[in-house]
Amino acid sequence: MSWIKRNLFFALGGVIALGLLGGAGFYTYKGWSLNSDAKQKLNESYGTLKSLAQKTPAPGNEEINNTAIAARQEQQLREWIAAAKTYFSPIPPLAPDITTSESFVGLLQRTIDQLSREAADAGVLLPPKYYFSFAAQKGNFDLETNSLGALAAQLAEVKSIVEILFAAHVNALDGVQRSRVAKSDGAGSGSDFTEQMPVVNDLAVITPYTLSFRCFSVELARVIAGFAASTNAFIVKSVIVQPASVATTAGGASGAAPSALPSAGEPAPGAVAAPVARPVSPRGGLKTVLKEQLLRVTMDVKLVKLLPKS
Repeated sequence: MSWIKRNLFFALGGVIALGLLGGAGFYTYKGWSLNSDAKQKLNESYGTLKSLAQKTPAPGNEEINNTAIAARQEQQLREWIAAAKTYFSPIPPLAPDITTSESFVGLLQRTIDQLSREAADAGVLLPPKYYFSFAAQKGNFDLETNSLGALAAQLAEVKSIVEILFAAHVNALDGVQRSRVAKSDGAGSGSDFTEQMPVVNDLAVITPYTLSFRCFSVELARVIAGFAASTNAFIVKSVIVQPASVATTAGGASGAAPSALPSAGEPAPGAVAAPVARPVSPRGGLKTVLKEQLLRVTMDVKLVKLLPKS
């Protein structure tokens, strides 16, 4: 103790020095631990960057920035989506607020009159007193209220479809078939309805229509081009073409149209067959390779209507 008393300042200085050395050692260890953690994180980031660089496609390098390219391509995709939406334009309603049977029947009659005039102006033949698949609603003032909206939407869609046929100047419209959407449709003629049902998915409602018309090949091409150029999303799913001289039975089978007259070259009952002169082949001139004839077309068309965003 006497030595400490004689060397008090030296002893205090030594204790303070030891404390400072201990603190320095602690901070050194702490800094080394932090550096070790930082190095480990740096190695992990470097490994992630290396694995990304080896993938296909890679983020890029100093010369090719694939991230920027991906951003530009995303913008191009968004622009394409915006442009594609123009082909999915909804068919506008013919009249707002159809809430009563009287208002729908009045709209139906006005629309039928308009379509009949358009058909006459385009030179398109229609069945007598044709109601474009809405004969069941003609003069029916007892329609259920909850189906008026669906009927009005179908009326607008049928109008858009047949106007494409009128614009193509088909020779005759034999019929339009739609899916049943109202209780009153059950009393309608079967020729007005298709057995296909609308399909609903996460994106859209796909509504089927079946068209029967007569035309030549040029008009058929115009019809298909008209559906393709429409701002509404019409999709032609199938086209069945046969000569207009072939009649279609109720069961869908095709056969020759019945006739009470004997076929060409066949003698009538009780008549004596006259000698048949052999046809003389013409000499010179052009030969007929393809002779245009009137066609009977049955076409399935789907209308795609996008669902509103939730």
